[in-house]
Amino acid sequence: MKVLGIESSCDETGVAVYDTEAGLLAHCLHSQIDLHAAYGGVVPELASRDHIRRLPVLMKQALAQAGLENRDVDAVAYTSGPGLAGALLVGASVAEAFALARGIPALPVHHLEGHLLSPLLSADPPQFPFVALLVSGGHTQLMRVRGVGDYALLGESVDDAAGEAFDKTAKLLGLGYPGGPQLARLAEQGVAGRFRLPRPMLHSGDLDFSFSGLKTAVLNVVSGPDWDPAGMADLAAEFQQAVVEVLCAKALAALKKTGLKTLVVAGGVGANLHLRQTLDAALQQRGGRVHYPEPALCTDNGAMIAFAGAMRLAAGETVAGEPSVRIRPRWPLAELKPPQAAAA
Repeated sequence: MKVLGIESSCDETGVAVYDTEAGLLAHCLHSQIDLHAAYGGVVPELASRDHIRRLPVLMKQALAQAGLENRDVDAVAYTSGPGLAGALLVGASVAEAFALARGIPALPVHHLEGHLLSPLLSADPPQFPFVALLVSGGHTQLMRVRGVGDYALLGESVDDAAGEAFDKTAKLLGLGYPGGPQLARLAEQGVAGRFRLPRPMLHSGDLDFSFSGLKTAVLNVVSGPDWDPAGMADLAAEFQQAVVEVLCAKALAALKKTGLKTLVVAGGVGANLHLRQTLDAALQQRGGRVHYPEPALCTDNGAMIAFAGAMRLAAGETVAGEPSVRIRPRWPLAELKPPQAAAA
């Protein structure tokens, strides 16, 4: 089965082709960073318009890269949510129209399920069950994963997600867009400890997160009378250290609670080198293992959507009813069911 995957939930346009026998055949991605940089953040209307421009071109590129024609595609998977409504509508409309024209199924895919399963695309994939740490600009969650669609929420952020806190803190420091990666690069030049920032909910006794207060603590430092911009790298390093300590502690607590030894990290923040180094060392010390997506698949992309759709279709999920553009800008991951249950 050859599945065409389309991702358009926010500011990346991704198209990929996944073959259930041969693996990932093509992966094409366009980032809108330059488009939104002048505004310091994503402008939904501009994002939607750019998806319209980019999708037809990327679809042609992906099929050519895979050595396929339109007629060779067996199914289309597209991001149905969560995400920006206008951006989701573009991808869903294109996917449903392509599927209708070809007479093939179009499967709506949960964006976070795509991230959650993306490490399975690596050369050394994890085995079910495992604990997943989803860390992105919009979500920070810990999940127990028994199989495709079989997810149990263990904990989540009660306010800002980790990636959101990175971006907002970068803006406080006057860094450009996208702020998170720039803050991480600045942190490499500094030393944590010169400033002492809180570790929110580190000892809360549960598996939830909170990063809004950490951002406020940075604001208090940079707006104080003794602030010297020369210490910006050290402040960035301390902020990153605080986030990583909390993420690592909660992930280890989730593993202990579930009795599992395998951790999967997915989402854009999962590309953070300091987070990876800290988690690798902690899990190795405890006889566990951490799995990450390939670096190119950490951010939003069509490959994870094609793969998630292919796994569901291969497990027997069917698309019921007449073709329709199905989007859910707000869609709790906990509402997903295993493929067989969905088909029933």
